[in-house]
Amino acid sequence: MISPFPPMAPPPRPVQPGLYLVSTPIGNLRDITLRALDVLKAADLILAEDTRVTGKLLSAYGLKARLERCDDHASERAAGGAVERVREGQVVALVSDAGTPMVSDPGFVVARAMIAAGLPVHPVPGPSSLLAALAVAGLPADRVLFAGFLPAKSGQRRTALEALKPIRATLVFFESGPRLAGSLADMAAVLGPRPAAVARELTKLYEECVRGDLVQLAAKPQLDGPRGELVVVIGPGEDEQASDADADAALVDALKRAGPADAASEVSKALDLPRKTLYRRALALQGKDPA
Repeated sequence: MISPFPPMAPPPRPVQPGLYLVSTPIGNLRDITLRALDVLKAADLILAEDTRVTGKLLSAYGLKARLERCDDHASERAAGGAVERVREGQVVALVSDAGTPMVSDPGFVVARAMIAAGLPVHPVPGPSSLLAALAVAGLPADRVLFAGFLPAKSGQRRTALEALKPIRATLVFFESGPRLAGSLADMAAVLGPRPAAVARELTKLYEECVRGDLVQLAAKPQLDGPRGELVVVIGPGEDEQASDADADAALVDALKRAGPADAASEVSKALDLPRKTLYRRALALQGKDPA
């Protein structure tokens, strides 16, 4: 008998009882992983954000399974049933409509209940619009803050952006098409012309990643109310050099516990300022002749 697997492909492992957080395609159905199909095929129950959406995915791969709705309104009920099933030795899979469960999607209550009960929870990694957008944005990805959806009202949105402004990391947001123009305008007003990208329809036929600074993106007609959900990626702002007043305040504090040389070294590392300049200033603050 000829094996159905290519010579280098490992055969599927038996799916053990537990809760499996299964990532599903964000657009292109061929992005499903082999392991995700193994788990969905073996599942005694699939908890789905929308059973109609998941039903189409299962149908595309000839799979049949018991489906139960698990959205924000039904997660408490679903959690109790899922815990009992896993205790009985069953396999429960949890999926959102697209991408990785619990990344701004339902499922947290179920996973938390399973963990509290001491039962196994397994990730089945795969598609993620967050990571896909970050990969194609062309912006630094070594330090990233995912901030989910911003508030719908402009005032609250600007307040949230002000809190994020000092963070020196690439910022990633989810946004809906009808709210995108307003969000970009607020982002430009609060964060200034930082480099950014808007990714839409990722992995689909009309996939697009629009790049530019926030001011430019806010003015682009093509981003005024596009359909669907989008990902906005914003590069980190430039570090602002500490003022003389900031340096003096830091030196006064450091001099309480160290001499001028050590205080200058400490503040130099903290504020990225020249040590020699800080040393002379530290001496001056102590009333000593810097010469």
